Amino acid sequence: MAWEFVEKKTPIDAWITEYHNKLITKLFGGNSLYGCYALAVTIFSLGIIRDHIYNEALMAQPTHPLLLNPLIKYASIPIFLTGNTLVLSSMWALGVTGTYLGDYFGILMDAPVTSFPFNVTDAPMYHGSTLSFLAAAIWKGKPAGILLTVFVAVMYKIARGYEDPFTGMIYAKREEKRQGGKKAL
Repeated sequence: MAWEFVEKKTPIDAWITEYHNKLITKLFGGNSLYGCYALAVTIFSLGIIRDHIYNEALMAQPTHPLLLNPLIKYASIPIFLTGNTLVLSSMWALGVTGTYLGDYFGILMDAPVTSFPFNVTDAPMYHGSTLSFLAAAIWKGKPAGILLTVFVAVMYKIARGYEDPFTGMIYAKREEKRQGGKKAL
């Protein structure tokens, strides 16, 4: 769960250290783009480690006969494909800085993305990731993985409770500045 720890705990830290104090930007000589890219590499790398740990944990758990049924196992394929389509297409639509907290660095998008997958779900990365965890658990026949998926979904919901309003505030401030004739953040 390293990705969730970094991305979902760190936004609280990022709100304080990056958005307010520009700590990461300062570490990169005042270049917010480099700071955002460094955070992106960190989050992506920790996501790979998270996935490895998740898979290792699943392999150490018992299987359930019902989940070993071929119909149920193969039902995980469209779940996995849907999850990965949501994640990858949202990354494509948002780009690196939109995906990896660029708005905390003052790198804002011109307008909200409303095309696919955002016209299907308001949180395609979170929902897609959750579906991918679920698919892996079903494919491997591991009830513990299904319980971990529920835990991940709850953590994502909690994170969004903080992240969505904060991101909304960032864009609202930019809009206030635009309405006042001032430049964006």
